Amino acid sequence: MRTVSHDKVSQHQVSDGFQVMELATGNRSSVLHFRIKPGVTVPHHCHEHEQLGYLLTGELTFILEDGEEVLVEADDSYAIESNDGHAAVNCGETVATGIDIFSPPRTKPDWESWQPSTDK
Repeated sequence: MRTVSHDKVSQHQVSDGFQVMELATGNRSSVLHFRIKPGVTVPHHCHEHEQLGYLLTGELTFILEDGEEVLVEADDSYAIESNDGHAAVNCGETVATGIDIFSPPRTKPDWESWQPSTDK
């Protein structure tokens, strides 16, 4: 068994208001913690990884490839299939925090290429 101490995780400030922390990584999946401030949008993107998530606090509106919008609130979980394009925006009044699990592991995302926007 391996553990990952919170004070030793790799943290990335993707943009103003959007922070991710890379947590445990195994052979078949990886875990990521995120914080998205109100008004911040995670831009449209897609990846080979299946993405399973659990929203701890706040709310996020996911915008899917076909334009459909799906509201995810605290204590909701979600699943995004491999290669399904998506974006997310925090339209709420509080910080959205959550956990994402990626399979296969998403160990080296190019965070610098992301350019999330903010409306606030």
